[in-house]
Amino acid sequence: MEAGGVADSFLSSACVLFTLGMFSTGLSDLRHMQRTRSVDNIQFLPFLTTDVNNLSWLSYGVLKGDGTLIIVNSVGAVLQTLYILVYLHYSPQKHGVLLQTATLLAVLLLGYGYFWLLVPDLEARLQQLGLFCSVFTISMYLSPLADLAKIVQTKSTQRLSFSLTIATLFCSASWSIYGFRLRDPYITVPNLPGILTSLIRLGLFCKYPPEQDRKYRLLQT
Repeated sequence: MEAGGVADSFLSSACVLFTLGMFSTGLSDLRHMQRTRSVDNIQFLPFLTTDVNNLSWLSYGVLKGDGTLIIVNSVGAVLQTLYILVYLHYSPQKHGVLLQTATLLAVLLLGYGYFWLLVPDLEARLQQLGLFCSVFTISMYLSPLADLAKIVQTKSTQRLSFSLTIATLFCSASWSIYGFRLRDPYITVPNLPGILTSLIRLGLFCKYPPEQDRKYRLLQT
């Protein structure tokens, strides 16, 4: 096998490994819901938006014929759907959960109808679907920025998950390189904000380490 083929194979494996590692961080929430038989302070929307994101990138991967995208997002969609079902089972407010799910599914189905029925040209469909996936992924990476101001204000990183931050950093970096290797800006560009936001969160962990976080909360009591 040529050096380029080895590098591509290694990079593809890294993307799969790091992304599945990022998705698996939700297993701790899953175990918590099963153990406590409640959803406590676990947020539902990240599960739902990640599921929609996975299904969108899965469509892009199928259209592009990219096995790495297909594998990662197939497994991701299954995991996120599992998290959603468990959340729905233990949530006391099932009506709100079902409403949010139905709304995003309706948007997803409308998107499928548009791309697969109203855009007959395959190249145009690929470009438009790639753009949609990119914008959706960027919005997901940038949406937690509002919480960062709260973290600085409270001097507490209790809201942040260190393992998820590390997983997101490696995942975003590997996909950015993968997209650059394929000369696919729809893969490269949306993962750059993931690197940036992960580095910002790591900086907050350094500035407000868990030990300082505990001391600050004690002073507040």
